[in-house]
Amino acid sequence: MLLVGVSLPQIPVWEAEDSLEELSRLAHTAALHERARVLQNRQRVDPTYYLGKGKAAELKPLAQDCGADLIVFDNDLAPAQMRNLEKLTGLRILDRSGLILDIFAQHARTHTAQLQVELAQLNYLLPRLTRQWSHLSRQAGGGAIRGMGAVGVRGPGETQLEIDRRLIRRRISELTLKLERISGQLATSRKGRRDAFKVALVGYTNAGKSTLMRALSGAQVLVANQLFATLDSTTRAVELDQGRKILLTDTVGFIRRLPHHLFASFHGTLEEAVQADLLLHVVDMSHPHYEQQQTTVAGVLRELGLEDKPTLLVFNKIDRVDPGEQERLAHHWAQQAGAVAVSARSGVGLRMLREKILYYSQEEEITVDLHIPQQEGRLLSQLHHQGEVLAQDFADDQVHLRVRLDRSWVRRWGLERYA
Repeated sequence: MLLVGVSLPQIPVWEAEDSLEELSRLAHTAALHERARVLQNRQRVDPTYYLGKGKAAELKPLAQDCGADLIVFDNDLAPAQMRNLEKLTGLRILDRSGLILDIFAQHARTHTAQLQVELAQLNYLLPRLTRQWSHLSRQAGGGAIRGMGAVGVRGPGETQLEIDRRLIRRRISELTLKLERISGQLATSRKGRRDAFKVALVGYTNAGKSTLMRALSGAQVLVANQLFATLDSTTRAVELDQGRKILLTDTVGFIRRLPHHLFASFHGTLEEAVQADLLLHVVDMSHPHYEQQQTTVAGVLRELGLEDKPTLLVFNKIDRVDPGEQERLAHHWAQQAGAVAVSARSGVGLRMLREKILYYSQEEEITVDLHIPQQEGRLLSQLHHQGEVLAQDFADDQVHLRVRLDRSWVRRWGLERYA
């Protein structure tokens, strides 16, 4: 595989190099082997080849010399640019979005994730259908994603392509309806836990969200040193202290230039972040450009309308920085109201993280003095279960309670009449 990147005036060379390095990691995740890489500086994108014509002409002999049979661009290519490059090089061409979609297809484990990925791939494929490898009527179940690994092979004539376009549009409609139903089911399940304090882990892919999820909850979630190891949201109950529990959700990782169709398809999964009371923005502090990754995630959160959501920055992987810096960093960020430094792997800083999450959760709480008739057994049981009873006394067929609980319970149960 040959990797190709382009640096434009609005993209510094170091950023283009870092992006190309990330593309190499993406390719490795997709089980592709890098043979060589090319980075060209240009003032503007070439409408025909994206690269300049001269540099594009060099790709074929370079690929032959290094034994590459696939060329992967770090940029998203227009369908016409892909076709022109394939004609010029005689090799298969894949762009960044196509590679990310392929990785998602490999990592989709649940039925919902598989539907989301297939929808994103079909939306990506539709304008590129002239490059299709075999028409869809030969593929059982309409599963166009099964052929993504063969991107770049020539397809049949125009008549068959029109049939394929209709098949793809029909399948897109089917998948959209299925995912809308699933989204409705997820919304219903979320109603059952609307009174719990909900925390969502967000961050750049491979920032360590799943490792942090396991460290806080003890849940046996998948932890892998791979990009996009987690596609499905996972929710677990976490006890912060005696009588105080939260619901913690792990979400799909973000990445620069996240494919639009993928973002749209996974919107239902990202709804967990939308509904959360607090976001834990996990940042890989050991990455040389972690500030840029932090900015990328902030941009995605803005797209979701979450820029004003209460957010705690969690600078993870401090065990990978200079050993002499670990204690200083942990102490420094412990003093900051909206941030904390941790190592999810070694456990450093987790106690402080729990305390800060507890602080945010308690902002939604209220302490009330109540006088409940003893025959209200069900209400008394709910108060003990949902709140923290600070004091309790019995007199005149009443139970006198001082209890700390979420404000929403006060309104829902009409507790004002017992005050």
